[in-house]
Amino acid sequence: MSDYRELNRRSWDERVPAHAASPDYKLEWFERDPAFISDVVRFDVPRLGDVSGLRGVHLQCHIGTDTVSLARLGARMSGLDFSGPAIAQARSFADTLGLEIDFHQADVYDAVEVLGAAAYDLVFTGIGALGWLPSIDRWARTVSGLLKPGGRLFLREGHPMLWAVSGDRGPDLLTVDHPYFETEEPMVWDEGGTYVQTEVEFQHNVTHEWNHGLGEIVTALLSHGLELTALEEHDSVPWPALPGQMTQDEDFGEWRLTDRPERLACSYTLQALKR
Repeated sequence: MSDYRELNRRSWDERVPAHAASPDYKLEWFERDPAFISDVVRFDVPRLGDVSGLRGVHLQCHIGTDTVSLARLGARMSGLDFSGPAIAQARSFADTLGLEIDFHQADVYDAVEVLGAAAYDLVFTGIGALGWLPSIDRWARTVSGLLKPGGRLFLREGHPMLWAVSGDRGPDLLTVDHPYFETEEPMVWDEGGTYVQTEVEFQHNVTHEWNHGLGEIVTALLSHGLELTALEEHDSVPWPALPGQMTQDEDFGEWRLTDRPERLACSYTLQALKR
């Protein structure tokens, strides 16, 4: 497991240019419309409330579209990601839009050392982040360390049940093929492609990933001094996570099971306060 960071970093580094060029990240939309925000953040605007003036940090920010979106909503944002190319792209993107956002290249577990303890009113983490981390307890300790007393964690993430199921057995069949709970050893994947539209063929396709049960996530946060204030499960995600079995909603662009979407929690929004 010692090489998981470098292995995963190579995969993410390689995909940065393809993601920035993909129409799914909508960088041109941001440039055309000063009020435009990402679909991920827009989905949760009613839950976020007013973030004006809050000192916020977006952990595992990738190329910064959600970070920029929170800044456009009035938060004073920082971003952190372990990928150098992703941080370079995020800085360039924010500069193009005329936004003052400080971006830092670092592993998420080093965030308190890099950014400062008890420095933030808001810690934001978005879809597809936690699965790259082997220990949810260590992540919760990091979040707690970053937040001021009374500060808030805002997390929108793929549901651990979604990560546990597979649609590979047939067009109408969902099977529980992968761990739901955190395991010591990672799930090892060797898959080309990526989650956005692109014609690019990638060379670095092996990744190490982990699932974390919903109870494990909540328990970790509670054990590190956070108080759960909201937990909402959703039947949708921002991309077709189960190809061939999901339909896109025209209003929000989210994807849910075509057949009986109530069968599967696909994502969740969690909020917690630092005591």
